[in-house]
Amino acid sequence: MANEPSLATLVQAVEHGDTAAAGVLFASLYAELHRVAQRQLSRQAGPLTLHTTTLLHEAYLEMADKDAAAFPDRLRFLSYAARVMRGLIVDYARNRQALKRGGGFAITSLEGDAPDGAGGEELAGLSAALDTLAEVEPDLAHVVDLKFFCGFSFEEIAAMHGVSERTVQRQWAKARIYLHRALRPDLEI
Repeated sequence: MANEPSLATLVQAVEHGDTAAAGVLFASLYAELHRVAQRQLSRQAGPLTLHTTTLLHEAYLEMADKDAAAFPDRLRFLSYAARVMRGLIVDYARNRQALKRGGGFAITSLEGDAPDGAGGEELAGLSAALDTLAEVEPDLAHVVDLKFFCGFSFEEIAAMHGVSERTVQRQWAKARIYLHRALRPDLEI
């Protein structure tokens, strides 16, 4: 086991285009990525035909297909994986709705309330709002990806970012306000 490369070494190799290292990196983080995929799917209401392992493997294929994807650290890798999975779920929801079989999906709000039966367009709206947030405030988007989609605690996110837990809580609150305004501009916050 002492001969196994460290995560940092694997990340560097992936940054330099080493596809074998990408596979090793993925395998080393498989359990954590499986948890992210499971969390992503657990946020959906109703019966699903998309399973955790399927989502995880589709995400891997999507990530492996990207040339020169930069993963400077575990945080960035997991955030990227969460965004890829989010995109796959949005596409899946749209396809299900297009087939007139009903969406069977619901968006779980950032406060934990599950509205009834949100479909692909609402998921796409959330995804677009998160993408816009990532352009404006990348740190806030990372906090949302790690908290909402990956299921990490404020304490874990603070340790990953090297900041206080209170700082992460403030970033979370700011991101929630931004996303609420982006998704529901008609509501006062």
